[in-house]
Amino acid sequence: MAEISARKRIWGWYWFDWASQPYHTLLLTFVFGPFFAAVGAEHFMSQGLAEEAADAKAQSMWSWGLALAGLIVGFGAPIMGALADTAGRVRPWVAFFALLYVVGAGSLWWTQPDGSNLWAMIFMFALGFIGAEFALVFTNSQLPSLADKDEVGEISGSGFAFGYVGGLIALAIMLVLFMEQPNGKTLVGLEPGLGLLDAEAREGTRIVGPFVALWFAIFMIPYALWVKDVPKPGMKHSLSGAFSILGRTIKGLRHKRSLASYLGSSMFYRDALNGLYGFGGVYASLVLNWSIVLIGIFGIIAGIAAALFSWLGGRIDGKHGPKPVIIGAILVLIAVCVLIVNMTREAVFGIALPPGSSIPDAIFFGCGILIGGMGGTLQSASRSMMVRHADPNAPTESFGLYGLSGRATAFMAPALIAWFTTVTGSARLGVSPLIGLFLLGLILLIWVKPDGEQ
Repeated sequence: MAEISARKRIWGWYWFDWASQPYHTLLLTFVFGPFFAAVGAEHFMSQGLAEEAADAKAQSMWSWGLALAGLIVGFGAPIMGALADTAGRVRPWVAFFALLYVVGAGSLWWTQPDGSNLWAMIFMFALGFIGAEFALVFTNSQLPSLADKDEVGEISGSGFAFGYVGGLIALAIMLVLFMEQPNGKTLVGLEPGLGLLDAEAREGTRIVGPFVALWFAIFMIPYALWVKDVPKPGMKHSLSGAFSILGRTIKGLRHKRSLASYLGSSMFYRDALNGLYGFGGVYASLVLNWSIVLIGIFGIIAGIAAALFSWLGGRIDGKHGPKPVIIGAILVLIAVCVLIVNMTREAVFGIALPPGSSIPDAIFFGCGILIGGMGGTLQSASRSMMVRHADPNAPTESFGLYGLSGRATAFMAPALIAWFTTVTGSARLGVSPLIGLFLLGLILLIWVKPDGEQ
């Protein structure tokens, strides 16, 4: 059997980003999330709630579902990573969580437009989301083995850019061939699914789940063929060994101020970013009353920006390191959050707008470009920074801790949004806690060394 070249292994690793990105692009942010919110709001209004109260309740329901999934991922990631490191095998774990991804995504087909099974569908969404996030922990841990430290920033950025292109193409296919507009046609005037799907039953939108599952299964093939494990001879998976590794690593954090500060910083700012991703489309649906198709177009623009800025961010990372890239991205995202919180259909920062003004739509499209662009850049640079802090002898466990820092409080942003939305009764003001989370992450970066602990 011919040896797999380093270049082919890198490309195989890129294909995981391409395959998995649609869960976040299509399901979390631009299609299923807004669809779920709209169905939920209509369901609660049919029970007698006023529109604003129904919007808030739908957003709270979505928030608590994401919060529970985040808790499971956060506390499970470091244990899983340490367990994989006891034998040096990643692929079996990726395969198992890929199965959860496919089952969870595929099951979303059964979401009922009347809102009768909302809780069941948020459970299936969370199952697939858990699979996607755990699989990402294991594939991220392979990054240090792909190239030298000076090259991982560019590789990380290119991987994210490639993934966003995949998500962008998947979203475009959904808009052109499947998602129905209010007139029952797709964006280009076709019957949903070329006439095979029922527009009145919202099958053109509900097919997004099976579509994402099939996309993942097909495009994971290059990863499966080209990215192989390097098992540790004579070592087997050991739960006791995993807890031993994990305990030793956590205790060692007190001697690694830069790593501890970085994990704390990324815990807050990645939580805030995930909050933006999870609620950008929901905000557009509930506050600006956009249709799912318009949100999809918004997603394409954001995806183009994410791909471009991720690639550019990787280039800057390669020359100047990841820390200035992270700081710049956070500052831009704070500004975006401040703008979103202070914008309604009627006014921007308290300045009244003419009735029916399109200014809020134009502003939010600009916000989408910045959220997509800076979000992709931030994730890429964060992964690169973790490589500089990772233990070369236990990369999966190190990235398990990175997963923990990104997910241990992943319930926090959705829970804060749910709580703030409930207290204020406003889906718009519910997003405001993200500003504080970004600021906390920015402050903790002060103690992070640009080149890690070395």
